[in-house]
Amino acid sequence: MTAHIIAACRSAVVPRGGAFNALSIDALGAPVLRAALTQAGLESDQVDEVIVSNAIGGGGNPARLVSLAAGLPESIAGLSIDRQCAGGLDALLLAKAMIESGAADIVVAGGVESYSRRPQRLRTFADGGAPKAYDRPPFTPWPDRDPDMAVAANTLSTSLSITKDVQDAWAVDSHKKALNHTPTSVEMVVIEGQSRDPFSRKMTPALATRAKQVSGTITAANMAVAADGAAFCVVVSEKMLRALRCEGVEILGGATKGDTPELPGIAPIAAIKAALRKTGLRTNDIKCAEVMEAFAVQAIACVQGANLDPACVNLGGGALARGHPIGASGTINAVRLFHELRTQGGRGLAAIAAAGGIATAVILSA
Repeated sequence: MTAHIIAACRSAVVPRGGAFNALSIDALGAPVLRAALTQAGLESDQVDEVIVSNAIGGGGNPARLVSLAAGLPESIAGLSIDRQCAGGLDALLLAKAMIESGAADIVVAGGVESYSRRPQRLRTFADGGAPKAYDRPPFTPWPDRDPDMAVAANTLSTSLSITKDVQDAWAVDSHKKALNHTPTSVEMVVIEGQSRDPFSRKMTPALATRAKQVSGTITAANMAVAADGAAFCVVVSEKMLRALRCEGVEILGGATKGDTPELPGIAPIAAIKAALRKTGLRTNDIKCAEVMEAFAVQAIACVQGANLDPACVNLGGGALARGHPIGASGTINAVRLFHELRTQGGRGLAAIAAAGGIATAVILSA
């Protein structure tokens, strides 16, 4: 039994406080889910399950919210997952596992995140002290091994001797590729008038040099901005693929791996190598790759460490030129990869790092 993506689409990625500012996660995710089903030629009552990655929405069951808002039957319970940035790719691997086990024939899998509408968080204390606001949860039980993400990225740049100039050049190139890429109506679902990623710009080395410093070599130019966005893929069994008489992109395999918590940026290297082993492939079998750019240094380190060809990475630009809607970013990479493979054929890789030193990699084949 094999699993195939037959439709994949996304919203624009909009920096927080922008055009998606007023949209709840269900209002943002539902139109994208509906569009994916329409592209697949499926009716709502044919869907067996909906899997949604969400990292900062405050809990509950976002998959149920999005499913109901999209008009799917009340019989679909929805499955929500939180593996932070990696969740958008993990949703696809879960869909693959459900289909290969025979538990489902049609699964809609993806992610949605609204940085603009994320709830405020308060930490309570055992001594009865006043609750204190916090921005993110701990990613390890040891504070000394749980650095701020920008601090960790700067540590990575120092340990691997990846200079600020090299990081800035990567960011400039990401924006350039994004500006040269025009998303089709098949890839991009227009919401609030947004038909392309509005953050992409004519970034120059001079602009990157003047960008605000965040931590050491890490600046506002070479790290991704917080953003809102959604993406979904329709994953079907081989039996359903034949019944629908359509072409699909097979999910060959993937892996989620943990690595050093202090250096989360390099975790994708282990995940990529594991995914290649599972599928019996080598890096030179990969025709194109979508590698997350939460930080330029992280993308550079992963491309080098996994021995990927930089010329085949992020052909339409990456998150540096879009933004980072945490729970949706992995699926956005998969959507980009799906459409690249539909055009070019061959095998492709999507990979993403996540806080706490974990990462996921997925390999697709057209």
